[in-house]
Amino acid sequence: MSEPTLEIHLAPEQLLGNLREDALIGLKSTPKSLPPKWFYDARGSELFEEITRLPEYFPTRTERELLRASAADIAEATSAQILVELGSGSSEKTRLLLGALTEHGTLERYVPQDVSEAALASAVGQLADEFPSLAVHGIVSDFTDTLHNLPRGGTRMIAFLGGTLGNLVPDERAEFLASIAEVLDEGEQLLLGVGLVTDPAVLVPAYDDAAGVTAQFNRNVLSVLNEQLGADFDVDRFRHVALWDETNEWIEMRLEAAEAMSVCLPGIGLDVRFDAGEQMRTEISAKFRVEGIGKELDAAGFGSDRVWTDPDERFALILADKK
Repeated sequence: MSEPTLEIHLAPEQLLGNLREDALIGLKSTPKSLPPKWFYDARGSELFEEITRLPEYFPTRTERELLRASAADIAEATSAQILVELGSGSSEKTRLLLGALTEHGTLERYVPQDVSEAALASAVGQLADEFPSLAVHGIVSDFTDTLHNLPRGGTRMIAFLGGTLGNLVPDERAEFLASIAEVLDEGEQLLLGVGLVTDPAVLVPAYDDAAGVTAQFNRNVLSVLNEQLGADFDVDRFRHVALWDETNEWIEMRLEAAEAMSVCLPGIGLDVRFDAGEQMRTEISAKFRVEGIGKELDAAGFGSDRVWTDPDERFALILADKK
């Protein structure tokens, strides 16, 4: 068994610099906004894992069952020698793919990428123990800026699961998908997991659960700013809001100020005023139609998609070949 390795392209000081830049831009914008990647400190990651187990939150379990049902077909269709996963987190669902590709006899290397060095270090150690025949090579980076670092030397499949593509607005999605196509060779593949447009009565509770776990998760971004930038947000004075934007076909999460207040962020030299009832966007989660995401993939340089959906058509796995 080869020892797992970890390649670091995002040092803590770089991460802090990125947070400073995002906070400065987002809090000076009208309306205010923060990128969702800043939810995920240690506490935020714990809360998200809790969210995935909630009865209202169907995407994770639906995608897991789709992977369970389709992993052998995916292995047969790709014969991938290298599996790269962007935004891998704990790699929990990916174990289904790793098992199928290992059984198929082609997979030689797994390359998980994540922004959290601690989470990735833990995951690569566990995976190396579980799959002793695989070389496991973690990459600590921002997934939007890591593609040029991907390994070569075998047939590759890039996996981007969990519906994370939906956190990008359309122009960002187009640029990101095209950048993936650019680094793949003809015939190599992208495996994409996306949430589908479904009944808002089902969608909205998935992002606004009765137990209030998602509300804690949403407000945690303010705790991150307090800890990292010395801000003085009173977290409890912000209300979690989740709504369905029918025009853009996405869920939008916001934080609403319960009353007028000023917040000081010495880490970026900024004082911010919130009016009573003012809302700050913290996440979009776009949902897709199979035909629509197919067109986006085609425009980015992919073709001959294979699609798996659950019986309720709430989630899709899409295997796309680089043209």
